[in-house]
Amino acid sequence: MAGAAKCFYGFVGFDCIATTGEEAKNPERNIPLAIVISLIIIFLAYFGISTVLTMALPYYLQDPEAPFPHLFESIEWHAIKWIVSIGAIFALCTSLLGAMFPLPRVLYAMSSDGIIYKKLQTVHPKTQTPVLATLLSGLLAAIMAALFNLQQLIDMMSIGTLLAYTIVAVSVLVLRYQSEELLGSSEVSVTVPEVIRQLVNRERHQAPTKLSSAVVKFSVCIFAVFVCGACGILVPAEDYINGDYPGVIAGLAILVALLVGLFVVISLQPTDKIKLTFKVPLVPLLPLISVFFNLYLMFQLDSGTWIRFSVWIVIGYFIYFSYGIRHSIEGERLLTNAELAASKANGIDNTGYDGASDMVDQKDPAKFQGAPMYVIANEST
Repeated sequence: MAGAAKCFYGFVGFDCIATTGEEAKNPERNIPLAIVISLIIIFLAYFGISTVLTMALPYYLQDPEAPFPHLFESIEWHAIKWIVSIGAIFALCTSLLGAMFPLPRVLYAMSSDGIIYKKLQTVHPKTQTPVLATLLSGLLAAIMAALFNLQQLIDMMSIGTLLAYTIVAVSVLVLRYQSEELLGSSEVSVTVPEVIRQLVNRERHQAPTKLSSAVVKFSVCIFAVFVCGACGILVPAEDYINGDYPGVIAGLAILVALLVGLFVVISLQPTDKIKLTFKVPLVPLLPLISVFFNLYLMFQLDSGTWIRFSVWIVIGYFIYFSYGIRHSIEGERLLTNAELAASKANGIDNTGYDGASDMVDQKDPAKFQGAPMYVIANEST
């Protein structure tokens, strides 16, 4: 399974399709379709070459640093060896392009939303590309390549990608179980009996409420904590779990029962009925399974990767809490909606004022070119 966590790196890159929403035709349909098709092609390519490599040469005779050149050299196909070696150089260039293409656009979109520094949304007047974001991302990539070896970079890429996909799965759950009207709404006080009734949706609500959304969010957080606990037990003990260790088995059984219970609680909550071109199927089962396996694969990585990952997370938190949380456009929109809701509750008529649209009108529309990324993210829920 540790190898599976590292091999996950091979599937990284298809998500750059989601950053091209403003350049795609009919993105609501074509982007989800392109992601699925690209994943199928990637799987078939890796499965095919792995099968050929394994059947042509036993695994214990292979060279992990250069498997295909070593294979063709072993069977004395020297011309093919050089063709493959030259092709690998071109593949590196393709991989570099695939990695560097989406990153400046992601930084640009985050800067446009105020999450990171505004300077990163600077656009070149002639090429209309995010020049500062491109230069910064290229510089950081070069520094990382100079400081770490290939294995460390693969592990860091894998753990970061696994975390990102875990967050996406959690976001699908959160967005599916709340409606747009609940965003930015004021908190409501509830009693313990009301919470208990909501756990089984005794009132049979057909639309999300503030309480049902809170129940889902809390359940998802507890689910992630229990998954981490199960992985903390399972990963070190997976090679010797048997009848000689009843305590380990009992602990895992309890955690599995709790995870199933949380799945049932989430399944009983009302979902948002908004009609979208593409919606993730089998919610909440599929996102919860994704959370479990992503966290399990993350626990398979070594401690050095976790240390570097922790430093990375601390830097990200510093940027967010020192800048992003105070300049977020989405945060301003939610705050404005909350103020409007409070005003209506107090009998003040503000129906002629749309804080979100007014805020957008005061901005340069060109700065919101990254918005389709978030449209796509919402559509995928």
